[in-house]
Amino acid sequence: MGSINVLGKEISELIAAGEVIDRPSAIVKELTENAIDSGASLVTIEIKNGGRTFIRVTDNGCGIAYEDVPTAFLRHATSKISKQSDLDSIMTLGFRGEALASICAVAKVDVLTKRPEDSLGCKYRICANVQEEYEQTGCPDGTTVIVRDIFYNVPARLKFLKKDVTEGNAIAAIVSKLALSHPDVSFRFIRDNKNDLLTAGDGKLRSAVYCVFGKEFAASLLPVDYSYNGIKVTGFTCKPLMAKANHSFQNFFINNRYVKSMTCMHAVDEAYSNSIMTGKVPSCVLYLAIPPEIIDVNVHPTKIEVRFSNEKLIYDSVYFAVKNALMTEDKEHEMNITQPQRKFTDAQLHPMFKDEKAEQLKMTAPKVEQVAFQQTGKPAYTPTAPLNSRVIQRPEPAVDVQNDKDDKEPLEENEKFQYISQSSFERPQQPVSEPVAESEIEEIVPTVIGEVFKTYIIVQAGEDIYMIDKHAAHERFIFEKLKSDVKSLDTQMLLEPVMVQLSFEEYDAIAQNPEKVQKTGFIIEPDLAPTVAVKGVPVMIADINPADLVPQIAQNLINSKVDPQLDIFDELFHSIACRSAIKANDDSSISELEVIVKAVFNSDNLKYCPHGRPIMIKLSKKDIEKQFKRIV
Repeated sequence: MGSINVLGKEISELIAAGEVIDRPSAIVKELTENAIDSGASLVTIEIKNGGRTFIRVTDNGCGIAYEDVPTAFLRHATSKISKQSDLDSIMTLGFRGEALASICAVAKVDVLTKRPEDSLGCKYRICANVQEEYEQTGCPDGTTVIVRDIFYNVPARLKFLKKDVTEGNAIAAIVSKLALSHPDVSFRFIRDNKNDLLTAGDGKLRSAVYCVFGKEFAASLLPVDYSYNGIKVTGFTCKPLMAKANHSFQNFFINNRYVKSMTCMHAVDEAYSNSIMTGKVPSCVLYLAIPPEIIDVNVHPTKIEVRFSNEKLIYDSVYFAVKNALMTEDKEHEMNITQPQRKFTDAQLHPMFKDEKAEQLKMTAPKVEQVAFQQTGKPAYTPTAPLNSRVIQRPEPAVDVQNDKDDKEPLEENEKFQYISQSSFERPQQPVSEPVAESEIEEIVPTVIGEVFKTYIIVQAGEDIYMIDKHAAHERFIFEKLKSDVKSLDTQMLLEPVMVQLSFEEYDAIAQNPEKVQKTGFIIEPDLAPTVAVKGVPVMIADINPADLVPQIAQNLINSKVDPQLDIFDELFHSIACRSAIKANDDSSISELEVIVKAVFNSDNLKYCPHGRPIMIKLSKKDIEKQFKRIV
């Protein structure tokens, strides 16, 4: 080994800069966060060539005093903290004092800044940590930082930059996250002399979401507002039928700082369990207000990751917040009726007029065609009166949703689960015979009108008509019954315990949660770490090797899942429920349909089948009357 030398300042600064500044988007992030911390209400970000040759960030914040400007570019120079205890209560975005020093180590930097109370501002230039210009000058209040030619002195890093459009997109993503995290700040993003983003800065979360993601995404969101053990969760989460293909649309902000959190991600995914289409992922924009003493933001150079002192508390807060929004805000979707355009054909014309012009034909009308039901983006609204003393809240329908492939599979006699029957619920009361004022109505009982296509039940409730997929509704009912039925997880003791070796983290999770493990139907006892002894397994999966399942239970516990049950249980319950439920095209009596209808209207859980398809959709009387021109 060679002799040990102390690195020179030039080399050490470049190495340190590489930890914070790896591409143009990192520069934009650091400069924009500084602008927000300065109290700015307007921030403009302008880039050229993906930020490689030009970045300018302008704000109307507090500015920097003339004498403090050179100090600001020294490493570990910061106005955010001054003593060790300040690290336990960080609420600003920046605090390390590394951003400006790292940027000027790898680029050419110009600064114009002025405080409102000063008559003159400061013009400052620094390149590769070498000061080149420092003088007083006239300039507007606030700060403008211009960064040119990133990595001009480190060509080895320059070659690792991607195409300009890719680097520009990375910057756009950063600006979008910052705009979402601070809806009270108006952001303007200019890319190659074209406006790319402009937010209102009116302090409204929905306005920021609308500006960043657009109208369609904003319309698909449900409001979230929930408090749990000192944690406040607000923002928006998507309707189950509007889920995305991946996690890129999940956005989490902790104390107004965008973070990547596996804990929050798992909590959101779990909240949508069994209510979302296979292969889809929920999207969200969630804001968590957390006491600073239970969070450590000083664990990553770019501050994109955080550490919680109590992971389960955060998991439960997000899970219950999202679950509550789904249960209370996911209302039924309004259908709009449109008639297809009428076209005259020879077959529809009276024989004696076949040779006349079409516009002269008034004696015969075209054959009435089937009315088409189409979805609209209009928000749903609550029925005019409560049903069974509570608000009906039902989901949006999917477009052209097809029946499950298993809908028509025959059910073996020994596999039938008679969890729902005519005697399972009280029969619905008859509707009132005379109109009653809304204030006098205690409840409106749903009335089954009939069934169409031997699949969809037609129900009238108050001023609305509902269509219920009988198979999906019955399937979900059976699924919920199985999940809540403790007997379905009866334990079978093993003649000899099965020894399963885990990781030490998994071992600790099993050993520290004996009650939760027992609720899954397993009997597991810690042995010599990291091995556990499996002495009992659920009867329904007795043929499966415990060594394949116990690690899954441990991981569910590590991820702080509210319910550590195995995914395999859900799969089995899905299969049983689907095969046991009434099928599409089955003959059903009115009394059988009434039982299903009452189950749906009396349960907030019966919104989606276990595969994520909607159970019920709504058609309002108002839309029907519009089609008949009774109202305009």
